[in-house]
Amino acid sequence: MRQYLLDSNVLGAYLQGRPGVLSLAQTWIHNDETATSIVVYGEIMEYLKGFAEFRRYQAALRTLLRKVHPDPLTYALLEQYADLRRAMRPPYGPGLIGDIDTLIAATALHYRLTLVTTDSDFMRVPDISLMHLPLQTLRG
Repeated sequence: MRQYLLDSNVLGAYLQGRPGVLSLAQTWIHNDETATSIVVYGEIMEYLKGFAEFRRYQAALRTLLRKVHPDPLTYALLEQYADLRRAMRPPYGPGLIGDIDTLIAATALHYRLTLVTTDSDFMRVPDISLMHLPLQTLRG
């Protein structure tokens, strides 16, 4: 059963074989406990296109996404996105975050998953289950 939604920074570090992320997420991935948002695919592709070994990373990402299910955007999820944007808009909420991050947060909320990230912007998202990792986790 899926429990965790992996953000792009975590998936990118996993693809690069960073030990801190591997030790954290390998068991989750092996046990089918992870998902991501389809928009994370776009974020990671932009990142990976900066590497000389892009094709190798692209193939590895597509293989990884067979285990880390990328949840698509649906009408219901986009309604969650709209509700979240309105809830975060001042003066009612703590302030907006970027649209891509809001879509990722809406995916975690919609599927009731814990978002695993190093991005502190997600700490402002109301009612989100969040595992905020220190940046050292991605570097180690």
